[in-house]
Amino acid sequence: MLNQIVTLTKKLINCPSISPYDAGCQDILINYLDELNFSIEIFNIKDTKNFWAYCHNNANINIVDTLIFAGHTDVVPPGDITKWKSDPFQAIIKNNILYGRGSIDMKGALAAMIMAAKEFFNKYSNYYNGRLAFLITSDEESTAANGTKKVINKLIDRNEKLDYFIIGEPTSNKILGDNIKNGRRGSLNIELIVKGIQGHVAYHKLANNPIHQIVPALNELLLVQWDKGNKFFPKTSMQITHMLSSIKSNINNIIPNNILLKFNFRFNNEIHYKKILDIFNKIIQKHIKYFNIKWNISGLPFLSLPQTNNLNKKNLMNIVKKNIKLINNIYPTIFNDGGTSDARFIIKSKAQIIELGLINSTIHKINECVKINDLYLLSKIYYKIIKDILLKN
Repeated sequence: MLNQIVTLTKKLINCPSISPYDAGCQDILINYLDELNFSIEIFNIKDTKNFWAYCHNNANINIVDTLIFAGHTDVVPPGDITKWKSDPFQAIIKNNILYGRGSIDMKGALAAMIMAAKEFFNKYSNYYNGRLAFLITSDEESTAANGTKKVINKLIDRNEKLDYFIIGEPTSNKILGDNIKNGRRGSLNIELIVKGIQGHVAYHKLANNPIHQIVPALNELLLVQWDKGNKFFPKTSMQITHMLSSIKSNINNIIPNNILLKFNFRFNNEIHYKKILDIFNKIIQKHIKYFNIKWNISGLPFLSLPQTNNLNKKNLMNIVKKNIKLINNIYPTIFNDGGTSDARFIIKSKAQIIELGLINSTIHKINECVKINDLYLLSKIYYKIIKDILLKN
């Protein structure tokens, strides 16, 4: 099975699927699933390719549970190609390490999912209850506007049975399976324009420098402790991502008339984004007279926990933890740091969600790579999860 996982991962990497373009990845996956007798539905929306695939035991009229593997075929741009050890879209193996853009995020996990499904159906095609499904998009890394967000709404609207999701995002830190996620932080973006009066630097008293205005406000913002975090989430963090004055020439004797700043807050479930906005506004008003603020939310924080009042449902978190221990002899932590993921859309389904994937140390970096053995171990863990969810008791 290892050779098959590696072969599929390489095929996917060799497709230059820079978000939101799929570049043939989904055709490759669909061919594998078609051979396993999955029913395939295509949900292509504008420049985004999506598909929903499912397979169930025809002997069982009533579908007991649905386990869904979710993921994305798109990748971020490779950056400076001259700094790569090899072509980022021509997968190579050196010293049992597979190099290529998307090897970690998340084409390796997709290959592991497909091969886990293949192994399961080869052994248990007539002995399981429920349904195995895949929800795959080509736009997770960019706007995510026409991907999982819209497909999950379609599935919910038609009352699809959605019980358990495994999302293959790279959640591991140092050892495969050492961390999993059952939630994500929210993301708040703020755009601030500070207004001043343009003038000559030699006659600064006749001007009003917006850069000087913002400095004390930034000092105060950087000292705010927004919250203390909790056992599932780190503390809320603020990062300044842009700072640009209105003077765009190389002339160095002009005080600009305004400055644009952009901020990003990654916030947990201990604080509401409206409180962040309130504190932010009060600090800005304290130091600055003329300004303009725009903001948007790209995701709210959430946690996926088993419903204790539903005794008929299995505990996905416990199943995942058990099988990580069984395959890789480690108990995972559950900590929801990192960026956003499509789980923020899937949570609307009220299904149990666990994110479990490869080691995240090289995601989005030059020379992104994965250990060959980790691909095998991840596929074995996925296989065990399928068994625990779908096999008859």
